[in-house]
This record gives sequence, C-alpha cells and structure tokens, in this order.
Amino acid sequence: MGHWFYDNFVEPGKLPMLLALASFVITFLVTRTVTRMIRAGRGPFRNVSPGGMHIHHVVPGVILAVVGGFVSLGGDRRSVTACVGAVVFGAGVGLVLDEFALILHLDDVYWSEQGRQSVEVVVLAAALALLVLAGSSPLGVNDLTPDERQNRASLILTLVGNFLLVVVALFKGKLRMALIGVLVPFVALFGAVRLARPGSPWARRAYRRRPRARAKSVLRATRHDRRWGRLRRRFQDLIGGAPDRLPTRRH
Repeated sequence: MGHWFYDNFVEPGKLPMLLALASFVITFLVTRTVTRMIRAGRGPFRNVSPGGMHIHHVVPGVILAVVGGFVSLGGDRRSVTACVGAVVFGAGVGLVLDEFALILHLDDVYWSEQGRQSVEVVVLAAALALLVLAGSSPLGVNDLTPDERQNRASLILTLVGNFLLVVVALFKGKLRMALIGVLVPFVALFGAVRLARPGSPWARRAYRRRPRARAKSVLRATRHDRRWGRLRRRFQDLIGGAPDRLPTRRH
C-alpha cells in the first residue's frame, strides 16, 4: 500500500492535488452539516452577524483559496509547503463553491431551489478533480502518441477539435458533458452529436424552422428529466439538504 501510494501520488507530484480534493470535500460536508444544524436550531452554531450584517462563509472561503493557492504554487509540488497550501486552498474552494448559487444569482438563495446549483457544482468539481488525479489531461493531450506531440499541426488540430466539441456541447445546453468533456473528449463528442436541450442557444437558432427536431428535443429532455431528475434531486437533498418551499434570507 505504501509503495502504491508513493508511486501514484508522491513521486508524480500529485499529493497536493489529492490533499486539496480531500480538504475540499471534507470542508463542504462539514459546512453543510453545520448550516443544516443552524437551520434546524440545533447545536451551538449560529450565523455570524457582526453589527447585524450576516457574513456568508464565501468570504473566508475566498481568503483561504487565495492564500492557499499562492502558498501551494510558490513551493515545490513535493514539499510540505505545497501540501499545506493545497489543504488551505481546498478548504477555501469548498466554502466558496458551497455558496456558488449565491455568487451566481447575487442573492441569498442558499435554501431555495436555485441553491441546488451549489451542490451540483461541488459534485462536478470533485468529479473533475478525480479525473485529473486519474491521469486525464485537458482536451485529450495525453491521448496523443509521442510522434503526434512532436508534430505541431497534429497537436493543434487535436486541441482545436476537442475544444470545438466542448463548445458545441455547451451551446447545446449540456453543461455537465461540456465540463467533463474537457478532460474526456469522448463525452464532449457524445454531447455534441446529440440533440440540443430545449431553450439552449443551439436549439433556439438551429431548430427555429425545424419543428420536428424541436419537438423531438423537448420529448427527449422531458424523458431524461423524468428518469433522472428525481434521483438527482434526492442525491442533492441527501448531501446539501432539501430546499425550503418558500424563499428564506438566512441559513
């Protein structure tokens, strides 16, 4: 076990990444536990409101992410400094992404339906970090042979092609596939060739005069959401807590 850990994480310089991911996930889970306790009125925790102004945990999160990021980047990837900085950075990112919906909407939507976006972004970020730890590289650079890497034309064409697939998937309203496709080009290809989701920029332009394609897109999206939407919502509620039926201004 010790040799496997050293060969796969320490020697390649992936230990800071692993520590950052662990810190990120743990911080998010602890934060959600604390906020759910505050919401239920249990335990010793309370909202931080000096002078009557509620301080969201995204504020210390930004500070920790900035400090940890600079500390981690300033040292060798195999040094203790880089590892400490990675832990601080991961904790900061966990606090920031836990309130991603607040940043996106510029409103306190923590316990609303819009607040589910924070949980979804955290899950996506953790999945992307795991893919990087597993050896995936942006836009499939690792899939090239040594000869192709030396050939600038092949390298540029591969990067541009994979990037265009990501952009197409994004314009088709497939955000998850586009993000994962940055590291796994096949996922981006799958999202790019499939029908666009209703309301996406691609659907509004390409399906404007194609009623059959538009109807098929709506039907497919409805079936997909009916099949996976309830399961996704249960998973989000399990991790982050169920949203309030009525908007709330505090957590």
